[in-house]
Amino acid sequence: MKFRRLSRWAIALPVAVTLAGLAGCGSGTPATSTSSAPASSAGGGELTVFAAASLTGTFTELGRSFESAHPGTTVKFNFGSSATLAQQIVQGAPADVFAAASPATMKTVTDASLAGAPTTFVRNKLQIAVPADNPAKVDELKDLADPEVKVALCAEQVPCGAAAVKALGAAGLTVKPVTLEQDVKATLTKVQLGEVDAALVYRTDVIASGGKVTGIDFPEAGQAINDYPIAALTKAPAADLAKQFVDLVLSPQGKDVLTKAGFEAP
Repeated sequence: MKFRRLSRWAIALPVAVTLAGLAGCGSGTPATSTSSAPASSAGGGELTVFAAASLTGTFTELGRSFESAHPGTTVKFNFGSSATLAQQIVQGAPADVFAAASPATMKTVTDASLAGAPTTFVRNKLQIAVPADNPAKVDELKDLADPEVKVALCAEQVPCGAAAVKALGAAGLTVKPVTLEQDVKATLTKVQLGEVDAALVYRTDVIASGGKVTGIDFPEAGQAINDYPIAALTKAPAADLAKQFVDLVLSPQGKDVLTKAGFEAP
Protein backbone atom coordinates (compact mmCIF):
# COMPACT_ATOMS: atom_id res chain seq x y z
CA MET A 1 0.00 0.00 0.00
CA LYS A 2 1.32 3.43 -0.84
CA PHE A 3 1.10 6.79 0.80
CA ARG A 4 1.11 9.67 -1.58
CA ARG A 5 1.06 13.43 -1.46
CA LEU A 6 0.03 13.76 -5.06
CA SER A 7 2.42 10.77 -5.59
CA ARG A 8 2.71 7.43 -3.80
CA TRP A 9 4.62 6.72 -0.60
CA ALA A 10 4.99 3.61 1.50
CA ILE A 11 2.78 3.02 4.54
CA ALA A 12 3.60 0.47 7.20
CA LEU A 13 0.93 -1.74 8.84
CA PRO A 14 -0.35 -1.77 11.46
CA VAL A 15 1.72 0.93 13.06
CA ALA A 16 0.90 4.58 12.43
CA VAL A 17 2.81 6.42 9.74
CA THR A 18 5.18 9.19 10.80
CA LEU A 19 3.91 11.83 8.45
CA ALA A 20 6.63 14.29 9.36
CA GLY A 21 9.13 12.11 7.52
CA LEU A 22 7.37 12.85 4.25
CA ALA A 23 7.70 16.60 4.51
CA GLY A 24 10.09 16.84 1.55
CA CYS A 25 7.55 15.57 -1.02
CA GLY A 26 5.59 18.78 -1.64
CA SER A 27 5.07 19.69 -5.28
CA GLY A 28 4.25 23.38 -4.97
CA THR A 29 2.53 23.13 -8.36
CA PRO A 30 -0.22 25.77 -8.61
CA ALA A 31 -3.70 24.52 -9.46
CA THR A 32 -4.87 25.17 -13.00
CA SER A 33 -8.37 26.08 -11.83
CA THR A 34 -9.71 28.20 -9.01
CA SER A 35 -11.16 26.21 -6.15
CA SER A 36 -14.71 26.94 -5.07
CA ALA A 37 -13.79 26.01 -1.50
CA PRO A 38 -13.07 28.97 0.76
CA ALA A 39 -9.43 29.69 1.44
CA SER A 40 -8.15 28.67 4.85
CA SER A 41 -7.29 31.41 7.27
CA ALA A 42 -5.18 29.02 9.36
CA GLY A 43 -2.15 29.51 7.10
CA GLY A 44 -1.03 25.96 6.39
CA GLY A 45 -1.19 22.48 7.79
CA GLU A 46 -1.10 18.87 6.68
CA LEU A 47 -4.11 16.91 5.48
CA THR A 48 -4.08 13.13 5.03
CA VAL A 49 -6.73 11.56 2.82
CA PHE A 50 -7.31 7.81 2.50
CA ALA A 51 -9.19 7.13 -0.76
CA ALA A 52 -10.21 4.25 -2.99
CA ALA A 53 -7.76 3.49 -5.82
CA SER A 54 -10.40 4.41 -8.41
CA LEU A 55 -10.32 8.00 -7.09
CA THR A 56 -6.61 8.47 -7.80
CA GLY A 57 -6.91 10.86 -10.74
CA THR A 58 -9.84 12.93 -9.54
CA PHE A 59 -8.68 13.32 -5.95
CA THR A 60 -5.16 14.19 -7.08
CA GLU A 61 -6.67 17.02 -9.12
CA LEU A 62 -8.87 18.14 -6.24
CA GLY A 63 -5.87 17.93 -3.90
CA ARG A 64 -3.97 20.41 -6.07
CA SER A 65 -6.95 22.76 -6.06
CA PHE A 66 -7.24 22.44 -2.29
CA GLU A 67 -3.57 23.32 -1.81
CA SER A 68 -3.95 26.30 -4.11
CA ALA A 69 -6.92 27.56 -2.10
CA HIS A 70 -5.14 26.88 1.22
CA PRO A 71 -1.62 28.32 0.89
CA GLY A 72 0.93 26.40 2.93
CA THR A 73 -1.27 23.31 3.22
CA THR A 74 0.06 19.91 2.15
CA VAL A 75 -2.38 17.22 0.99
CA LYS A 76 -1.14 13.64 1.27
CA PHE A 77 -3.00 10.70 -0.20
CA ASN A 78 -3.07 7.00 0.53
CA PHE A 79 -4.81 5.35 -2.45
CA GLY A 80 -5.64 1.65 -2.43
CA SER A 81 -8.26 -0.99 -1.78
CA SER A 82 -11.06 0.48 0.34
CA ALA A 83 -11.12 -2.68 2.45
CA THR A 84 -7.40 -2.38 3.21
CA LEU A 85 -7.63 1.34 3.91
CA ALA A 86 -10.51 0.78 6.33
CA GLN A 87 -8.45 -1.78 8.22
CA GLN A 88 -5.49 0.61 8.36
CA ILE A 89 -7.70 3.29 9.91
CA VAL A 90 -9.15 0.87 12.47
CA GLN A 91 -5.62 -0.27 13.34
CA GLY A 92 -4.56 3.29 14.07
CA ALA A 93 -3.05 4.74 10.89
CA PRO A 94 -3.34 8.54 11.15
CA ALA A 95 -5.77 10.02 8.64
CA ASP A 96 -8.19 12.92 8.35
CA VAL A 97 -10.60 11.86 5.58
CA PHE A 98 -11.77 8.50 4.24
CA ALA A 99 -13.39 8.14 0.81
CA ALA A 100 -14.46 4.55 0.14
CA ALA A 101 -15.72 2.73 -2.93
CA SER A 102 -18.58 1.07 -1.06
CA PRO A 103 -20.79 1.58 1.99
CA ALA A 104 -19.64 -1.78 3.35
CA THR A 105 -16.01 -0.69 3.61
CA MET A 106 -17.00 2.65 5.13
CA LYS A 107 -19.08 0.73 7.70
CA THR A 108 -15.90 -0.88 9.01
CA VAL A 109 -14.76 2.59 10.07
CA THR A 110 -18.10 3.97 11.28
CA ASP A 111 -18.77 0.82 13.34
CA ALA A 112 -15.52 1.56 15.15
CA SER A 113 -16.78 5.12 15.83
CA LEU A 114 -13.86 6.51 13.82
CA ALA A 115 -15.84 8.57 11.30
CA GLY A 116 -18.75 10.95 11.31
CA ALA A 117 -21.87 10.37 9.26
CA PRO A 118 -20.71 9.58 5.70
CA THR A 119 -22.14 11.23 2.59
CA THR A 120 -22.48 9.41 -0.73
CA PHE A 121 -20.82 11.68 -3.29
CA VAL A 122 -20.68 9.58 -6.50
CA ARG A 123 -21.57 6.21 -7.97
CA ASN A 124 -19.52 3.97 -10.26
CA LYS A 125 -20.39 1.23 -12.74
CA LEU A 126 -18.44 -1.74 -14.05
CA GLN A 127 -17.27 -2.26 -17.63
CA ILE A 128 -15.47 -5.12 -19.31
CA ALA A 129 -11.94 -3.91 -20.06
CA VAL A 130 -10.08 -5.53 -22.94
CA PRO A 131 -6.78 -4.72 -24.69
CA ALA A 132 -7.13 -2.23 -27.51
CA ASP A 133 -6.82 -5.01 -30.12
CA ASN A 134 -9.16 -7.32 -28.16
CA PRO A 135 -7.33 -10.56 -29.11
CA ALA A 136 -9.93 -12.83 -27.50
CA LYS A 137 -12.77 -11.07 -29.36
CA VAL A 138 -14.73 -10.41 -26.16
CA ASP A 139 -18.05 -8.71 -26.92
CA GLU A 140 -20.28 -9.38 -23.91
CA LEU A 141 -20.25 -10.62 -20.34
CA LYS A 142 -20.92 -14.27 -21.17
CA ASP A 143 -17.65 -14.38 -23.12
CA LEU A 144 -15.80 -14.20 -19.79
CA ALA A 145 -17.15 -17.65 -18.89
CA ASP A 146 -15.25 -19.20 -21.80
CA PRO A 147 -12.37 -21.19 -20.27
CA GLU A 148 -10.14 -20.06 -23.15
CA VAL A 149 -10.52 -16.42 -22.12
CA LYS A 150 -8.05 -15.27 -19.47
CA VAL A 151 -9.90 -13.03 -16.99
CA ALA A 152 -8.72 -10.81 -14.12
CA LEU A 153 -11.09 -9.84 -11.32
CA CYS A 154 -10.74 -7.86 -8.12
CA ALA A 155 -10.74 -9.99 -4.98
CA GLU A 156 -14.25 -10.42 -3.61
CA GLN A 157 -13.54 -8.60 -0.35
CA VAL A 158 -12.79 -5.32 -2.16
CA PRO A 159 -15.59 -3.21 -3.68
CA CYS A 160 -14.80 -3.82 -7.36
CA GLY A 161 -14.70 -7.57 -6.65
CA ALA A 162 -17.97 -7.53 -4.75
CA ALA A 163 -19.58 -5.65 -7.64
CA ALA A 164 -18.22 -8.20 -10.12
CA VAL A 165 -19.73 -11.05 -8.08
CA LYS A 166 -23.12 -9.28 -8.16
CA ALA A 167 -22.96 -8.66 -11.89
CA LEU A 168 -21.92 -12.21 -12.75
CA GLY A 169 -24.59 -13.57 -10.42
CA ALA A 170 -27.22 -11.42 -12.10
CA ALA A 171 -26.17 -12.90 -15.43
CA GLY A 172 -26.12 -16.46 -14.05
CA LEU A 173 -22.47 -16.86 -15.06
CA THR A 174 -19.54 -18.63 -13.45
CA VAL A 175 -16.14 -17.17 -14.31
CA LYS A 176 -12.83 -18.68 -13.24
CA PRO A 177 -10.31 -15.83 -13.19
CA VAL A 178 -6.62 -16.48 -13.67
CA THR A 179 -5.85 -13.79 -11.09
CA LEU A 180 -7.59 -11.96 -8.25
CA GLU A 181 -6.17 -8.51 -7.54
CA GLN A 182 -6.36 -6.37 -4.41
CA ASP A 183 -7.61 -3.19 -6.08
CA VAL A 184 -9.06 -2.03 -9.38
CA LYS A 185 -5.85 -0.38 -10.60
CA ALA A 186 -3.92 -3.63 -10.29
CA THR A 187 -6.71 -5.47 -12.09
CA LEU A 188 -6.68 -3.01 -14.97
CA THR A 189 -2.89 -3.23 -15.20
CA LYS A 190 -3.20 -6.93 -16.06
CA VAL A 191 -5.18 -5.92 -19.16
CA GLN A 192 -2.81 -3.10 -20.09
CA LEU A 193 0.17 -5.46 -19.93
CA GLY A 194 -1.60 -8.06 -22.06
CA GLU A 195 -1.43 -10.64 -19.27
CA VAL A 196 -5.19 -11.27 -19.49
CA ASP A 197 -7.82 -11.01 -22.21
CA ALA A 198 -10.39 -9.14 -20.12
CA ALA A 199 -11.19 -7.78 -16.68
CA LEU A 200 -14.15 -6.31 -14.84
CA VAL A 201 -13.19 -2.83 -13.67
CA TYR A 202 -14.89 0.52 -13.16
CA ARG A 203 -15.88 2.60 -16.15
CA THR A 204 -13.86 5.49 -14.69
CA ASP A 205 -10.67 3.42 -14.78
CA VAL A 206 -11.22 2.56 -18.45
CA ILE A 207 -11.60 6.28 -19.19
CA ALA A 208 -8.49 7.10 -17.13
CA SER A 209 -6.43 4.61 -19.17
CA GLY A 210 -6.42 7.11 -22.03
CA GLY A 211 -7.22 4.54 -24.71
CA LYS A 212 -4.80 1.87 -23.52
CA VAL A 213 -7.81 -0.42 -23.01
CA THR A 214 -11.29 -0.59 -24.50
CA GLY A 215 -14.41 -0.61 -22.31
CA ILE A 216 -17.46 -2.73 -23.10
CA ASP A 217 -20.79 -1.96 -21.44
CA PHE A 218 -23.04 -4.80 -20.33
CA PRO A 219 -26.62 -4.71 -18.95
CA GLU A 220 -25.92 -6.49 -15.65
CA ALA A 221 -23.58 -3.67 -14.59
CA GLY A 222 -26.71 -1.72 -13.66
CA GLN A 223 -27.39 -4.24 -10.91
CA ALA A 224 -23.95 -3.84 -9.36
CA ILE A 225 -23.45 -0.09 -9.05
CA ASN A 226 -21.18 1.03 -6.21
CA ASP A 227 -21.99 4.06 -4.05
CA TYR A 228 -18.94 6.01 -2.83
CA PRO A 229 -19.21 7.52 0.68
CA ILE A 230 -16.86 10.11 2.17
CA ALA A 231 -16.43 11.21 5.79
CA ALA A 232 -14.11 13.21 8.01
CA LEU A 233 -12.57 10.98 10.66
CA THR A 234 -13.40 11.60 14.32
CA LYS A 235 -9.74 11.48 15.38
CA ALA A 236 -8.54 13.60 12.46
CA PRO A 237 -5.34 15.47 13.40
CA ALA A 238 -6.45 18.23 11.00
CA ALA A 239 -10.17 18.31 11.72
CA ASP A 240 -10.85 21.74 10.18
CA LEU A 241 -9.00 20.90 6.97
CA ALA A 242 -10.77 17.53 6.82
CA LYS A 243 -14.17 19.20 6.86
CA GLN A 244 -13.09 21.68 4.20
CA PHE A 245 -11.78 18.92 1.93
CA VAL A 246 -15.06 16.99 2.24
CA ASP A 247 -16.88 20.23 1.41
CA LEU A 248 -14.73 20.61 -1.72
CA VAL A 249 -15.54 17.07 -2.87
CA LEU A 250 -19.27 17.77 -2.39
CA SER A 251 -19.10 21.20 -4.02
CA PRO A 252 -20.02 21.98 -7.66
CA GLN A 253 -16.31 22.01 -8.46
CA GLY A 254 -15.84 18.57 -6.97
CA LYS A 255 -18.87 17.20 -8.79
CA ASP A 256 -17.60 18.64 -12.07
CA VAL A 257 -14.19 16.97 -11.72
CA LEU A 258 -15.76 13.63 -10.79
CA THR A 259 -18.44 13.55 -13.47
CA LYS A 260 -15.92 14.47 -16.18
CA ALA A 261 -13.97 11.40 -15.10
CA GLY A 262 -17.02 9.18 -15.65
CA PHE A 263 -18.50 8.98 -12.16
CA GLU A 264 -22.27 9.27 -11.85
CA ALA A 265 -24.21 11.52 -9.49
CA PRO A 266 -25.70 9.62 -6.52
